Amino acid sequence: MSVQTVARRYASALADVVLARGEAREIQAELLAWQQMFESNANLREVFANPTIALDQKRAVLNKLIDLTKPGRTTINFLKVLLQNQRLTELGEINRKFADVLDERSGVVAANVTTAREVPEEAQQELHTKLVELTGKKVRIEFATDPELIGGLVTRIGSTVYDGSVRNHLQQIKEKMAG
Repeated sequence: MSVQTVARRYASALADVVLARGEAREIQAELLAWQQMFESNANLREVFANPTIALDQKRAVLNKLIDLTKPGRTTINFLKVLLQNQRLTELGEINRKFADVLDERSGVVAANVTTAREVPEEAQQELHTKLVELTGKKVRIEFATDPELIGGLVTRIGSTVYDGSVRNHLQQIKEKMAG
């Protein structure tokens, strides 16, 4: 079974619990902090990824970290389930799927907009309005820049890409001229 499939299952189960308890954003923030802790410490990642280290030793390390960071009960239980099922090293992918599931259940779509240069605030608001009209949902936009686009923008919503970049138009002209 793929990591994405497993991550989606854990994310969906966690979403069921936290939405029922009204603690979705708090748990999401705590799990992101745990992900950052794992990503910033190679030794910690090695401990939880190494199959030769006994589960009891891993549990002791996790419990010590829990004592130091003091997360909420739901986060503690979730981390322990991940450890028991040897999925703690997949926390990053689970967090990404968890964010997707929370957005999906609250009717929000994520849009990634890449432009050649920074977009003024007024233009960002206009784009947000157009994307809300286009999707019929609430939209959360993340902006990025890529000077190689030359001009225009590329918008990704889920698996759909709207490429209005100058680079793309030039590529299309090149292909037409090549035959």
